[in-house]
Formats: sequence, structure tokens, C-alpha cells
Amino acid sequence: MKIGILVGRENTFPPALIERINSLNRGVTAEYIKIGGVKEKQPCPYRVILDRISHEIPFYRSYLKNAILDGAIVVNNPFWWSADDKFFNYSLAARLGVAIPKTVLLPQKNYKEGVVSESLRNLEFPLKWQEIVDYVGLPAWLKPHDGGGWKNVFKVKSLRELIDVYDHTDQLCMTLQEHIAFDRYVRCYCIRQKYVRMMPYDPALPYPTQYIKVKIEDYIDKDLRDRIERDCITICKALGYDINTVEFAIRDGIPYAIDFMNPAPDADNFSVGLENFEWMLTQVSELLIDYALNGVPTRKAHRWDDFLNQQIATTTTA
Repeated sequence: MKIGILVGRENTFPPALIERINSLNRGVTAEYIKIGGVKEKQPCPYRVILDRISHEIPFYRSYLKNAILDGAIVVNNPFWWSADDKFFNYSLAARLGVAIPKTVLLPQKNYKEGVVSESLRNLEFPLKWQEIVDYVGLPAWLKPHDGGGWKNVFKVKSLRELIDVYDHTDQLCMTLQEHIAFDRYVRCYCIRQKYVRMMPYDPALPYPTQYIKVKIEDYIDKDLRDRIERDCITICKALGYDINTVEFAIRDGIPYAIDFMNPAPDADNFSVGLENFEWMLTQVSELLIDYALNGVPTRKAHRWDDFLNQQIATTTTA
């Protein structure tokens, strides 16, 4: 029984994970995936696939969906991941009782070729900028509704600056979000929607120095840790991610969920630190092995599975 690892340029976590799984001798082996042209009914040789890169490579994403049709379990599920975006995440978390910054979704400034003014007749124009700013407050963060890696993220301090920056966002769909002047900040690994590791973190520091070398129990008290753990698990269960990181900015004792769409989170030992690296390595290897030995194929989670099992066709014929 095999586990396939689909990766990008990271070079510490994937080889260590493969070595760990293979060294445990549990009847499961792990290896890097190699794929070229993919046939529409091509069998998948892997029981489980760990995806670390398909968010950047559409070919990989489509391959993973095809692998699910053949019964593979993909972590994280590409159907959940494809449907997700950060604004949806904030809206969902707010409805689940998790504290979030005030956030407003903004229309794109520009559109792809072929979209004309008649295509946009449902859009309010001009935007009620003052009303938006009054709700979110200033300073605020202008950032893509579906992005990562701090790309195209801007802190704006005035209405004029907001409009000037927005006018240069081209075809990106953006959000404007309340600035949380935090006194502490944590990044949490959440594995299998139940195991949480909190890591003191400073997003203002350059990569890979953001992780603060202090014990979590010396950084935040138990009541706050308990709340963060509950919120973290609540979010990941709702989003359906087996691997994720959730970031919280703490202001006046309240943890605000800032970023929680990270299904391929940073796990390099030189950035997260050796203790966090070892924890992640142990949790993910156990997750993948358990899925390989005991997991139900992820295609069972999709309604079109009825068609694939010919249940509807049989019922109709009868």
C-alpha cells in the first residue's frame, strides 16, 4: 500500500516525512509522485496522496480530482480546497461564533477582456467608500479575497490612500479588513481537526524568523489557550481540512481569527523550528498511515458518487 507525496520547492518536510513513514514498517510506504499525461480513466497507484502544491499548479489539482474518482484519499481534499476562499472563511467563522476582524468584500477594479459595462449592470457604482471605511475603520488592510504569502497585501491609513491603492489592484478581487492592533499573535497547526499546536508568532518579522522562541504556556494563559484551541478546531471542522494553520491576533484578551486558509502550511524545519517540525512530522505521518490502512475514499463525500456507483441509473430502470 502506497502513499504519494505531491510537493513544490520545500526541501525539509517532504523527505523527512517519506523517511519517517517508510521507517515505521507499518505495511505502508511513501514516495514522491511522478506524473505526465493523465488518461481520463487512469488507475491511481496510491491509497493516499498528500497535496502540498496543487493550489499553484492547476494540472496537479485536476490530477488529484481524477485520483479521487479512482478511490484515492487526498489530503487536503481538492474539492473543498477549490471551492474555498478567504472571504467565505471569514463569513463562515463569524456565523460559528469565532471572533474575526470586520471585513468587506470589494468588486474588482478591472476585468478580463470581453467583460463590458453591460456585464456589470448589477454592480453599485460608485462604491460607497465612506460607508465602507466607517464600518471597517482606519488603518485597515486591503488584501485579496483568495490569496496567500502576503502577496498584494496593503495597509492603508486614509480613504484617499485606500482608493489610490485599490485603483492599482487590476483584476484582483479584494477585501478591506479591520486592523487588529494585537499584543500577541499565535499560529496554530491543526491536524485531523482535533490536534492543535500553538506557536507564538510575529507576522511583522521577515521569513523565516516569524516564530518566537518562547513556550506557549509562558505566552498566553490556559483559558485563552483553551478558547483558541476550540476556535481552531471549529474552523477546521467546518472547512473540512485535515491539515491547516489558523492564525489568531490577540487584542484585549480576545483572539481574532486572521488567516485560516492554509491547507499546505509552512513546515520547513529552518522556519518553524525543530520542535514544531517534529510535532508536524509525527502528526502527519500518523494521519497518512491511518488513512492508508483504515480510511474511507474521499469520493464518498460527494453527491455525484451515486452516479458513479450507478445507483440512480439502477433506480430509474426499475
